[in-house]
Amino acid sequence: MDTWKKKMIHYNETPYKDGVTPRESIWKKNKATLWYYKAPEKKYNIPIFIIYSLINQPFILDLQTGGSTIEALVQSGFEVYMIDYGKPGLEDKDMTLSDYITYYIQPGMKVALNHSRANEMTIMGYCLGGTLAAIYASVAEEPIKNLILFVTPMDFETPAYLDKWVKALREGEVDRFKYVEELGVIPASHVEAGIRVITSPIYLTPYLSLLLNRQDKAYVDKWLRFNTWTKGHIPLTSGVAKQITEDLTKENKVIRNLMEVDGKKARLSNITANLLVVGTEGDRLVPLDHILPIMEKVSSVDKQTHILKGGHTGTSVRNGKLPAYLDHWLDERSSPIEQK
Repeated sequence: MDTWKKKMIHYNETPYKDGVTPRESIWKKNKATLWYYKAPEKKYNIPIFIIYSLINQPFILDLQTGGSTIEALVQSGFEVYMIDYGKPGLEDKDMTLSDYITYYIQPGMKVALNHSRANEMTIMGYCLGGTLAAIYASVAEEPIKNLILFVTPMDFETPAYLDKWVKALREGEVDRFKYVEELGVIPASHVEAGIRVITSPIYLTPYLSLLLNRQDKAYVDKWLRFNTWTKGHIPLTSGVAKQITEDLTKENKVIRNLMEVDGKKARLSNITANLLVVGTEGDRLVPLDHILPIMEKVSSVDKQTHILKGGHTGTSVRNGKLPAYLDHWLDERSSPIEQK
């Protein structure tokens, strides 16, 4: 058997869920874990708190040496914290987006601030995790210095896909919740199938790339690790699915300042942190017209956008270093420690 085929079998049996950067668990609640990544040499007073999506596993941010966002951050001198929600069980079926903020994100943020002894924190949110980050930032009592949102859906007014279904939903012509209520927790396989419907036929192109580069061991290694992540979706609670359907897709409550978290109005105008919004030109899941409207809603004085080429996962690091735009932005806003 060819070497690359043997490697494929091996890697498909390996989840990579632990990533490549050394880390320590400093807080747990239910299935959630708060991970701490220590910088070899701390160079900044403002740590980074990462909030990832509820749909995919966060190990994509620490997938491979030289291509890891977390590795690049700690090597740059940042202390990094990341909340990992784990996989919900049937007993968690009623958990909503608001609950994830109230019971996991906000307490995790408090633990990170106490652990780091920092006065402020930078929050990095990815995809739906960025939506959670923005909602949290709009109600947070904790000090947030910087808010960075990567490919984050904020405005759901214009459907990017399934437009006929969305139209029927908004006109009350479909039963919104019967399916998810019967399931309780939507299996990961169903979540993956939904993503495939949206991204096809682009979903097939990675396999063509693998065939064309099958003799390149480094490429095969990276491809297999990435493919493991793309198939590693997380089950979705019916509470989250219902809130995405009702509050985001149908009512567009986030951008309209109608969301509530634990009785608090989540008004985006409450956000005053330095804001960096990152999108990509070829993103089919979260197009730019879903991302950019937040710029007009926040009260941040320092706010910037950065548009990259590529698709939904086109924001990764290269050669073990942060992208120049992100490196410079963070450096200027993270209180560098004076070197003696």
